[in-house]
This record gives sequence, structure tokens and C-alpha cells, in this order.
Amino acid sequence: MTRVTGRIITPHQDPSAVAGSLSPDNLMSMKTGTDGDQVVTTISADRIRSVIASVDDYLTNLTVAEDLCSLVSD
Repeated sequence: MTRVTGRIITPHQDPSAVAGSLSPDNLMSMKTGTDGDQVVTTISADRIRSVIASVDDYLTNLTVAEDLCSLVSD
């Protein structure tokens, strides 16, 4: 079976804070870390639908994490 993998890379002022906020919500098929000023998340699954659903959830969580981290830093 083919494995589908996607990577989301987003720049942030405080990537460690954003990545730390996102990591607890990661599924077993997801890995979030930092690379310089970026948050890098890799999502893998056996079905494209699973990756799409995980990306959708991740983007919602990312929006909340960005908002909270910017409020705390202000």
C-alpha cells in the first residue's frame, strides 16, 4: 500500500511556542517541530482522505495556537 505524506511549513515569530501549543493535539501520524523561524509538521497516512482530514484539523489548531501565542507575547 502507498503511504501519503504531506508537510506544512509556516513562519512564526516564536516557533517554539507555536509548535509546543500544537504538539499535544498531534495524532500518532503527525510530527511537529521547528526549523529556524518555522514550524514544520509532517502528516502521514495510508489514505489521502485521512491526510486531508488531519490537515484540516491541524490548520484549525494552528490558527488558535497563533492567536494565543501572539496574545501572550503582546
